[in-house]
Amino acid sequence: MKTSDKTLCVYCAPKYEQLVITCLNDKKITFKINDYSFKSAKQYVFCHYRNSELTKQNRQYLVSVMARGAHVEPLVSFLDQSLGYTEIDLLHSAYFLHQKAFGILSKTKSKFEKRIIDFLFIFALALVALPIGIITAILIKLESKGPIFFKQKRVGQFNQEFEVIKFRSMGQDAEKDGAQWASKNDMRVTRIGKFIRRTRIDELPQLINVFKGEMSIIGPRPEREVFIQDLEKEIPYYRFRHAVKPGITGLAQVKYAYGASVEDAKWKHRFDLYYIKHRNLGLDLKVLLLTFKTVIFGMGR
Repeated sequence: MKTSDKTLCVYCAPKYEQLVITCLNDKKITFKINDYSFKSAKQYVFCHYRNSELTKQNRQYLVSVMARGAHVEPLVSFLDQSLGYTEIDLLHSAYFLHQKAFGILSKTKSKFEKRIIDFLFIFALALVALPIGIITAILIKLESKGPIFFKQKRVGQFNQEFEVIKFRSMGQDAEKDGAQWASKNDMRVTRIGKFIRRTRIDELPQLINVFKGEMSIIGPRPEREVFIQDLEKEIPYYRFRHAVKPGITGLAQVKYAYGASVEDAKWKHRFDLYYIKHRNLGLDLKVLLLTFKTVIFGMGR
């Protein structure tokens, strides 16, 4: 019997029951909560939430069903696999501290392999990017006054700021009234800008950032400090996305196209955390295929 075919049984301290119930109901997941009457373990998946706050007797119950062959794991980890993203409303420090998967962040071999893959893609994409870039630069210059490239400070790995490079897709005075969220039908975007944003051509100059080691081909989208300061007040562990290099493309970008509000940022954060924990060559290839689909069919911002 597959894990997905089994009944979910969740165990948590009473004070967290409503939080768990609300979250699982929102996801339309069928479950039982704090039912310690099960004798057979085969048809159930047992998940715990903040298990350190369970009583000793209740923790012993979970150990006993595990000894009888039950599948037992943290609730957030189970939802990772079931939903394809990390449920941030249930996050707490133990999720990061007790997850062996996050050990990849400190492995030198993993960092080296990621860098090699980035260089391979830089040289492969450069053959296509150069002629497209030249045409784009000419069209931008013909349509509106101003520089071809747009440079802006963004926050990268370990909260270090760097200057991201993109093709300019907005008018020169786009932020005369201060920093603003970019929206789906943003009136500040030029005609050429709409096309290069939709096809992600505006991102091509970021290959320079990748070459310099400031970005990766795949990772969370680099954000501005002015927005991060607000977002981290609303979104749990928002700065954890800076544990890895930001990317030209990423799981959040291909799974959730728009980011014009705090709610949008929450959804992107769910995919970013999932990527950070589960990143591997297979997931990177999946993101690249979805990115190519976005470019070819113009499904971007």
